[in-house]
Amino acid sequence: MPFRLALIGWLLITLPACAEFDQSLKVLGLPAGGGLLDETKISAGLKEALQVGTGNAVNLTGRVDGYFRNQAIKILMPDQLQAFEKGLRTFGFGPEVDDFVMSMNRAAERAAPQAKLIFLRTIREMTFADAKQILNGSQTAATDYFKGKTTDKLTAAFRPEVEKAMNDVGVTRRYKELVGHFKAIPITKSDLIDIDRYVVGKSLDGLFVMLAEEERNIRTNPAARVTDLLKEVFAKAGSS
Repeated sequence: MPFRLALIGWLLITLPACAEFDQSLKVLGLPAGGGLLDETKISAGLKEALQVGTGNAVNLTGRVDGYFRNQAIKILMPDQLQAFEKGLRTFGFGPEVDDFVMSMNRAAERAAPQAKLIFLRTIREMTFADAKQILNGSQTAATDYFKGKTTDKLTAAFRPEVEKAMNDVGVTRRYKELVGHFKAIPITKSDLIDIDRYVVGKSLDGLFVMLAEEERNIRTNPAARVTDLLKEVFAKAGSS
């Protein structure tokens, strides 16, 4: 911190041009111009909102029935296997199909907590420009930002956790059993999907659905702004 302050002092002496000085402050990650307090509050308030929103989204998904009992994000049989599922149910294998669907959701619920640290790191790295753009953006601007910044990282983090969970809860075994139960359906290797990849993708889809819901709630519902800073920042944003 002393070095940072000394560097700012040096810039005050050596950079007489206002535009050049402002640009240097931006490089340091500091707000330019005279609105330091307002900009600091905007950035801090937005980051606080994102910590609340991402925390809630992870908590809602990363628990038993977080996916399975939520119809908005429940992981269902892959689209390309809908006819396969129908045939199995027709021939009395409905309970096995239901177990398979539940096991996919259980795997997603176990993987969801992996998102927490990735979201927190992304929030810490966010610039004031990012925060301001999100604050003044659409009702899902933060969710869209996170999709762009974290999808690859989340995929990498979720994949091994999903694979482990899928083995533990028997997803792959159940899938093979289902295929074996109904060999009369003409299913080729090209029809068989990468179940791990499918569950990872659906897990992330569901996580972002819940994050968008939390974001909209904070933006539109004053009761969801659980700290004084959130109330102040979002009240000003709504009136601007």
